[in-house]
Amino acid sequence: MKIKKYRFEITLVVSLILSSVIMYLIHYLIFHDLHHIGIYMIGDIAIMPIEVLIVTLIIHRLLQVREKRKLMTKLNIVIGAFFSEIGEELVKAFSDADKNIGAIRGKILETNHWSNSEVSLLSKLVDSYEPEIESRDYNLENLRSFLFERRVFLLRLLENPNLLEHDSFTDLLWAVTHLQEELYFREDFVSLPESDFAHLTLDIKRAYRSVIKEWVLYMKHLHDNYPYLFSLAKRMNPFDANASIIVK
Repeated sequence: MKIKKYRFEITLVVSLILSSVIMYLIHYLIFHDLHHIGIYMIGDIAIMPIEVLIVTLIIHRLLQVREKRKLMTKLNIVIGAFFSEIGEELVKAFSDADKNIGAIRGKILETNHWSNSEVSLLSKLVDSYEPEIESRDYNLENLRSFLFERRVFLLRLLENPNLLEHDSFTDLLWAVTHLQEELYFREDFVSLPESDFAHLTLDIKRAYRSVIKEWVLYMKHLHDNYPYLFSLAKRMNPFDANASIIVK
């Protein structure tokens, strides 16, 4: 079974070796010079480690970087679709219900250049941010309907194998999907005990922090690569209470 599995590789190796032997044989039959053949054979073998080094450590690495850039471009398209369909609405809904939003809203609105240093500081601020959202005071019925209507969309995103290269966005999708399932399987939100409300509060906060962090990184990507998309995203900033699509 193993031989059949690697039949192509074995055939290729044998064919290349035989080709080399045949060419050396032809060279000998024409020139009758084993000394010359030996010199070049040893020279070729001596240069092989350097060729392997160049191919594996330099060219291969450059190709990997190029492929990773292409992959990240595709992933950012997927991330853009997520924010257009779900993310921006979630950020707006959660931030409107967050009593502590003032701790980060000002910093986000003040970010103009979206430089590496600004985004790094903003990401650290989000990582340490503790929102004040209580599930008991939130309209959980509306949130359940909103997420359930986009359940198929979320599942399709999770099926994308390329997301394995983007751990933080995958974590975001799992957090939002988990929240959707927690809400879906509850019959009502009136008679829940305090312990269950506390559990839902943790689920909301997990999804909220994840979506804010990815939104910051996505805005950085748009600013650096797609100014016209960034212009739209900035005008529709979910943290800006006065956001308007109209260009002023």
